[in-house]
Amino acid sequence: MDIRETLMQDLKAAMKEKDTIKKNTVTMIRSAILQFEKDNLTELDSEGIMEIIAKELKKRRDVLPEYEKSGRDDLIADINREIEILLAYLPEQLSKEELEVIVADAIAETGATSMKDMGKIMATVMPKTKGRADGKMINAIVKEKLS
Repeated sequence: MDIRETLMQDLKAAMKEKDTIKKNTVTMIRSAILQFEKDNLTELDSEGIMEIIAKELKKRRDVLPEYEKSGRDDLIADINREIEILLAYLPEQLSKEELEVIVADAIAETGATSMKDMGKIMATVMPKTKGRADGKMINAIVKEKLS
């Protein structure tokens, strides 16, 4: 089933179940896709839709620490649920161990020896992990390996 059809089916199911968070999350995904398509006068394929979902996931993960600092437990629970819903649409995320192997291979492949080579490593790693790993986590692993 196409990702658009899956989103529509999930939206209908969430409305029937009166699952407000899931309904709002799926609606947000669909509107982000529509906005991108209108802005760029193009129709996204499944890969493009996955990129938009990954961007929305990143937004949620970035805002979570702010809510934790302010003690907004009600919003933290909602954001965690949104993250869970968004992850369901993305391919299985790579574990830290899997990322470390990919980064180590990239370091060997590029011959990187210092932090100056970080751009080369990231350019090698990011296409391999597209949609399956958070850039911040990859960045941290690269820094750890190079230091």
